[in-house]
Amino acid sequence: MRMGKYLKLISFILVALPLWLPGNALAAKIKVAGIYTQPIQQKWDATLHKALLSLSEKGEVEYVFSEKVSNTDYIRVLREYAEAGVALIVGEAFGISRDVRKVADDYPEVAFLMGDSFGPHGTNMSVFDNYIHEPCYLMGMIAGTMTKSNKIGMVGGYPIGEVNRLFHAFMAGAKSVNPDVQFKVSFIGSWYDPPKAKEFAYAQVESGVDVLYAERAGVVDAAREKGIVAFGNVNDMNKEENGSDVVVASALWHMESAIGHAVERVKAGTFKAEDYREWTMMAKGGASLSPYYEFEDKLPAEIKAKIVETAEAINAGSFTVEIIDEEPKSTF
Repeated sequence: MRMGKYLKLISFILVALPLWLPGNALAAKIKVAGIYTQPIQQKWDATLHKALLSLSEKGEVEYVFSEKVSNTDYIRVLREYAEAGVALIVGEAFGISRDVRKVADDYPEVAFLMGDSFGPHGTNMSVFDNYIHEPCYLMGMIAGTMTKSNKIGMVGGYPIGEVNRLFHAFMAGAKSVNPDVQFKVSFIGSWYDPPKAKEFAYAQVESGVDVLYAERAGVVDAAREKGIVAFGNVNDMNKEENGSDVVVASALWHMESAIGHAVERVKAGTFKAEDYREWTMMAKGGASLSPYYEFEDKLPAEIKAKIVETAEAINAGSFTVEIIDEEPKSTF
């Protein structure tokens, strides 16, 4: 009889244990969908895809995705995933914010985490953007010490907030160590056109720049051919875009923390409309400066120490890199 009572007690504990654990720690993995307007090889979408793959490999989520979805087809795909019982959808609302918000309203039981220039919406649509301006400031500090002509070139996709703020931060970092530095700013009008980016970079080198900020793919190739250095953006361009001996450092964007936070909230039943800006910044692991690789021993100890000091101040909240979303202009 006593053994039977023990067995009943153990059975009760096993059944009730998930309810006792904080945040329902044993919650089953949820189904998450990623919807991307570009191929997943394109580095912005690749950052989201990489983060979701990591969660999938850890058994946290069941991950499905669609890539190369045009804006004209995006809402249909968004609704299809919502209808299919997906718990969380990660994607982009740039240019179609109003329509995406309507879908979020129609499916209040689904959590939406969308790249968007506007704020969160309703009860279930959170937004994010790539706020990697802090490591961009650090890169600018290095660039300002490396230029001999005092002319730095910057080649970007479009003059929109998420690009503009990176350029402004890079310029501010360079100015902080070299007040005489000037900038040539160009936008290619595309998110992925390496030959065009390379062409614009060539023109900048012809104008006298001896350091390039490669916001877009193709710029690193131009730097290599012209025998100058470059700085990378979003992904590690030294390792991932043939940047060995050319790319001094890259401002890296990480979405593991942000998406992990959203998944935890969905599992706990506490997901709400929030701005995930802080989750894409340095203090929460959303951004970082890459290693210096081949340039580790070529950079002066003074600037490396200054970078460490500034990064620590940023993470501690004692130094703030200003966010400026207005279009930057060339200064020469």
